[in-house]
Amino acid sequence: MMSIVEMPAMDCHRDCAAEEEIEAFQMHVGDIFQDLTCEGDEVLSLPWVRKLLDSFLICLEEFRLILFNSKAVISSPPLDRMISEFFDRGVKALDVCNAIRDGIDQIRHWQKHLEIVLVALDPSLPAVGEGQFCRAKKALFDLSALMVDEKDGGSRSFGRSSHSKDNHHNLPGGTHFRCLLLSVSPSWSAGKQLQAISNNLNAPRGNEILATHGLSVPLFTIGNVLLFVMWTLVASIPCQDRGLQTNFSIPRSFYWAAPILSLHERVLDQSTKKDRRNTCGVLKEIRQIEKLARELTELVDVPQFPLSEEKMTELKLAMRELAQVSNVLKEELDPLERQIREVFHRIVRSRREGLDTSSKSHHSE
Repeated sequence: MMSIVEMPAMDCHRDCAAEEEIEAFQMHVGDIFQDLTCEGDEVLSLPWVRKLLDSFLICLEEFRLILFNSKAVISSPPLDRMISEFFDRGVKALDVCNAIRDGIDQIRHWQKHLEIVLVALDPSLPAVGEGQFCRAKKALFDLSALMVDEKDGGSRSFGRSSHSKDNHHNLPGGTHFRCLLLSVSPSWSAGKQLQAISNNLNAPRGNEILATHGLSVPLFTIGNVLLFVMWTLVASIPCQDRGLQTNFSIPRSFYWAAPILSLHERVLDQSTKKDRRNTCGVLKEIRQIEKLARELTELVDVPQFPLSEEKMTELKLAMRELAQVSNVLKEELDPLERQIREVFHRIVRSRREGLDTSSKSHHSE
């Protein structure tokens, strides 16, 4: 039987181990996001967004392990309330995943028009005639119409039937919560959803840190990681009502605060540039498509045949760049959609496991 003297020593050892685990988590999150800030011009490209999602999954898994190792205390107030609030944020993030998958489909639709332009104005053809120019011009016009910002065009569900419910909170943590991604409803707002995720996401005070055995700190960390990732997805990919006014209130004392706030500033800067205000996404590839569509539209607008050598050189250069962007879309969109699915299901799994652990903890008391 354990003596009275031994028990405090055991508790101290457990608390010290938990403190080290929480500190290591904070440091690793900071290192991960510092790495994301060092991508230079690749920030907001499709490969970078995929790296961001991988980073989120790593952070979520490490946080899940912290909760698992702390299951003896997670049902105690105020920790139980904080954990419940995090899971509620995760449920709200599921709708963002659904909307982003719709946005990926939208980009695929643009890609079909890019393919028409690439075939019609193929630089390897011996000659480009009026018929090819007309075809390319129509495809570019249709592409420009599709790329109008959703804020101006009104909310729509990108051609899918709208099955998802506005309130996922009634869904249980059991197996039938494991659902496929669905389209969001036509009245859904990405901006409002981000605001809902950010509500009450406040840095823990000293008394809260003590009362939660330090676990309020990783909860605040993963809450901000979730919010930043969802906010960046909404900023990057076509999405209904892309309001980006979400406030990030992160004290600089957190090791991971500086890189996340730096990335937030870079994304916000891209979205507020004069020529970006009515865009449908700040993704690098979207910016390239918009630029090349404008250039090509000017080139194919009432050309004189045969084309001058200067115009033909400009056309070949623009087409080469367009082909490069199109290849990136072909290589990256499918893996990105798979990652969005993985994020969706990992959030669901973490919630289910958390609810199960909390329930068992309550019953054991």
